[in-house]
Amino acid sequence: MVTIKRAEIEHVNGIARVCCEGCMDTYKGIRSPENIERNNQRFYNPERISKEIGESPGWEGYIVALDQNKVVGAIGGGMLDNEESEVYVLFLDPNRRGEGIGTKLLDFLSDMQRAKGAKKQWVSVQKGNMKGIPFYERRGFRKVSEQLAYSNTGEEDYLSLRYVREI
Repeated sequence: MVTIKRAEIEHVNGIARVCCEGCMDTYKGIRSPENIERNNQRFYNPERISKEIGESPGWEGYIVALDQNKVVGAIGGGMLDNEESEVYVLFLDPNRRGEGIGTKLLDFLSDMQRAKGAKKQWVSVQKGNMKGIPFYERRGFRKVSEQLAYSNTGEEDYLSLRYVREI
């Protein structure tokens, strides 16, 4: 049975594994292998995750999906202002897609953000991400804009789609 809870320090390596594997699975064929590896090293390394495990201004901390104490999914987000929030990261173990784990993680984060006053929730999704786009659209997100991806470096021109929904 999968349980959803705030992450603890013992979950750091599991979060790193799920995010790196999920990132590779999601962006394979959309981004270059070098871009994926660079982003995994930058964002999903155990040292950084251990510093971000808990809550800080604008960040709710990591939330994990656990199956028999094994991390099978992770989400993180935060408040942008008093009424708007953001989903910054959501990845699952690629072998656990389609089980409702992503929905449970998103619902948990949304409840936390709603409790802090959020009325809108934003997410950026890589253009061409046919795992993420349908997931968010089925949950009421609508596309409002397109912009250069936050993680671009040099001459990279990957695009992110900005989605929003009322919560």
